[in-house]
Amino acid sequence: MDSTDSLNPNRALTDTRFSDLKPPLSRPVLDALTQAGFHRCTPVQATTIPLLCGYKDVAVDAATGSGKTLAFVVPLVEILRRSSSPPKPHQVMGIIISPTRELSSQIYSVAQPFIATLSNFKSVLLVGGVDVKADLKRIEEEGANLLIGTPGRLFDIMERLDILDFRNLEVLILDEADRLLDMGFQNQITSIISRLPKLRRTGLFSATQTEAVEELSKAGLRNPVRVEVRAETKSTGSTASDQIVPSKTPSGLHLEYLECEPDRKPSQLVDLLIKNRSKKIIIYFMTCACVDYWGVVLPRLAVLKGFSLIPLHGKMKQPAREKALASFTSLSSGILLCTDVAARGLDIPGVDCIVQYDPPQDPNVFIHRVGRTARLGREGSAVVFLFPKEEAYVEFLQIRRVPLQERKCTDDAPDVVPQIRSAAKKDRDVMEKGLRAFVSFVRAYKEHHCSYIFRWKELEIGKLGMGFGLLQLPAMPEVKHHSLSTEGFIPVENINLEDIKFKDKSREKQRKRNLQAKKEAEKEPKPQKPKKNSSTVTAAMRKKTAKQRRVTQTAEDEEELARDYRLLKKLKKGAIDEDEFAKLTGTEELA
Repeated sequence: MDSTDSLNPNRALTDTRFSDLKPPLSRPVLDALTQAGFHRCTPVQATTIPLLCGYKDVAVDAATGSGKTLAFVVPLVEILRRSSSPPKPHQVMGIIISPTRELSSQIYSVAQPFIATLSNFKSVLLVGGVDVKADLKRIEEEGANLLIGTPGRLFDIMERLDILDFRNLEVLILDEADRLLDMGFQNQITSIISRLPKLRRTGLFSATQTEAVEELSKAGLRNPVRVEVRAETKSTGSTASDQIVPSKTPSGLHLEYLECEPDRKPSQLVDLLIKNRSKKIIIYFMTCACVDYWGVVLPRLAVLKGFSLIPLHGKMKQPAREKALASFTSLSSGILLCTDVAARGLDIPGVDCIVQYDPPQDPNVFIHRVGRTARLGREGSAVVFLFPKEEAYVEFLQIRRVPLQERKCTDDAPDVVPQIRSAAKKDRDVMEKGLRAFVSFVRAYKEHHCSYIFRWKELEIGKLGMGFGLLQLPAMPEVKHHSLSTEGFIPVENINLEDIKFKDKSREKQRKRNLQAKKEAEKEPKPQKPKKNSSTVTAAMRKKTAKQRRVTQTAEDEEELARDYRLLKKLKKGAIDEDEFAKLTGTEELA
């Protein structure tokens, strides 16, 4: 078989063995690869490892799940091995930057067996959620030769610690580079790069090469070799013979879309979960509030009794996030409910199916979500739920080399909305979480990057409210002022939301105390303000110029911003909770 066949991107592995690569890999690294069960290279590894080992800068654009982590970990260790003498304790020889804590932790774990082949070499994981003082102390006492972490924490450490020496840095790796920039880390990354020597090797790895990534490669790489590894898939057009077309998704992935009305979504989801009971599934939602809500509601449905349902989102505390990820990873079958915090780079073994209950705000994330399955040549399936008015999204993805096939709605799917509403009547926690999830979804929908397809003013808010199992529609401005269609919503009769109690007795006691305090405050006579003559006030306002009125308004706005900022500081310190913050800032617009 010739070399072009061996690098056929439609295959998970090439015929190239790690022991065949030129320049040759060292024996300790080959032994570590063998011990981990890696013998043959994926296309991205076969192409990238020789380039980085040959001291070339690389900009790698490869389908998600293609084995990118080993493609930079192996050459990084090989380059560091060639150093003439072991580094001093605070001499930093390599840096790996990735966008999320979970991905950084995963890279750190993958790298450890290879780092262990280097003598007197210390790698350090630097991510948020851990006390920065503990990181500083550990580095001061134990040293650091390889830094792996998120941009914010790396930048913070570099700002605070003068003892770290970057003058002999050999390798800089930016993983998921497009996501690093999407998440607003450009300033930190630019600052980090400015402190590093220009004579170094740099690798830029991403599944999507955006204009911002292109700019970053110009700033951080010297004459990079561009590596593009694409999967191929069959196009199911109207022609008699299927055509092979390039695809941004793994070749073993079966991609579908399910078009259904908003009020039928939960029933279709439950039907899909029942039919895939023995599988490992990830369900993506638009917001953290949606994950919280469905994480509470789905386990209460009788048909899902016995299912393992694990929520994960970015607002959870770090230990809880780690525990959720570890729990799901260890399961042979189960369901992870999450936001895009778990869309990038995470290598969770054995994921059979991806469900995008809500399409992502950023279309680039679509590829990363579905890439959690069908990794390294395995089979996998993915389905995205779309409303009827969002059908153009299918064609949009087709143009972007992400082909989808239609999946029909199941007519006999169990109607779970009455059960959801029943749960909301019995527990205030479900009712409140449902309202928050609904409001957060509508507001996130407004921010969709593909607003010409996802037109929020055409949202059928009535059917959507039914799909969330709401008892009543919330009095939010988007409903009041923009005349969104409330058709299809059937409010629950003879119910006062204030009468619904928390199942949790301690929360219910606290709610009653709050209500009592509110009533007492309302009874207290308010201090009378001296009345101003309305005609005098009007005349005074008329005398003010437009500029003066703007100055007055600006001052009022600044005062309100300062007040909100003070409340935000109290929230961060734990002096008030999120509910109190929402009430005091007027952001809790629930009926």
